[in-house]
Amino acid sequence: MTRILLTLASVSLILLLAAAAFGFSLGDVYAQPRPVETQTLMRWHFLTGLMAALAVVLVESVVVTYFIGTSRWCKEVVETYRLDPAAVQASNRLKRRTFPWALAGMLAVVVIIALGGASDPATGPNTKEWVDWRLWGAMGGILLIAWTYFAAWNNVVANQAIINKLVDEVAQARRDRLMEKSVTAEIRGPVGVRDPS
Repeated sequence: MTRILLTLASVSLILLLAAAAFGFSLGDVYAQPRPVETQTLMRWHFLTGLMAALAVVLVESVVVTYFIGTSRWCKEVVETYRLDPAAVQASNRLKRRTFPWALAGMLAVVVIIALGGASDPATGPNTKEWVDWRLWGAMGGILLIAWTYFAAWNNVVANQAIINKLVDEVAQARRDRLMEKSVTAEIRGPVGVRDPS
């Protein structure tokens, strides 16, 4: 999961920064008539912003899905092999710490989009006053999203350590059960052989 998260988060951040770069290079979008290159840059800004928004939602959704699945897996393994329930509690704590950050990342991208719509000259006559709000909202949103990825990364790494510990405990429990079965089989003797007495 760590490689997947790193790859998806990197692509998402690159798309966010590309959308911001296109936004900064637009020039005066309120000039009439609007130059063709400004219209082209606006189109690229819109498309990269749309792809970035979808990528952010994807990354945060993958994180949420990962923690739902792994916390359930931990619970089932602990119950099946009668292991220490502290692993389940630790995994659930990590899940509960991660979910608010994932939600914050998704809401941040929604706010960025809403501010983009409010500052778009095509949406109405009085949008110029929203440009500064959009600028600061987008920059703050990108920083917040980057922070949510960092928080998710730390929690995924910690959860992976819990999973690795459980896997080791399960392997040990299986080895112990195999040894018990082989000792029991030696005491009973070969299966299907009758006692001569």
